[in-house]
Amino acid sequence: MLKSIKSFFDNLAPVSEQSETDKQHAIQLAVSVLLVEMSRMDGEVSEEEMSHISQLLNQFDLNQEEKLELFALANEKLDHSTDYYQFTSVVNKQFDQTRKIEIIEQLWQVAYADGDLNAHEEHYLRKIHSLIHVSHKDFMRTKHRAKNSH
Repeated sequence: MLKSIKSFFDNLAPVSEQSETDKQHAIQLAVSVLLVEMSRMDGEVSEEEMSHISQLLNQFDLNQEEKLELFALANEKLDHSTDYYQFTSVVNKQFDQTRKIEIIEQLWQVAYADGDLNAHEEHYLRKIHSLIHVSHKDFMRTKHRAKNSH
């Protein structure tokens, strides 16, 4: 599974040429990259953040081994990426507005998982919400929901 995800991003096939499996793998990696990057924003990846990301990845019905492979691949992609476009473009192409808002809320949840919202985390979230075209109103709404649920 993860080899096909890696291959997809290495080759970036046009959407029309992607199989449904490739699309699903691209979505899994794109969301994972955004979540893992959030955990890195404050310079310290906490156990709480990683645990929360693992829970969020349950949306993809992955076993523990697949999650660990996805974490490793997300970290590798982040280490070699210069921007977020290849990941946010997948979100923009594959998700409707409701699902994009859910992603922003999940990012807030990761930011609050360690009990501290860092300025770098908020800056990152502002960048991502803009790149995936989530309104400021929804951005703030999801922030308050995530903060109050933590």
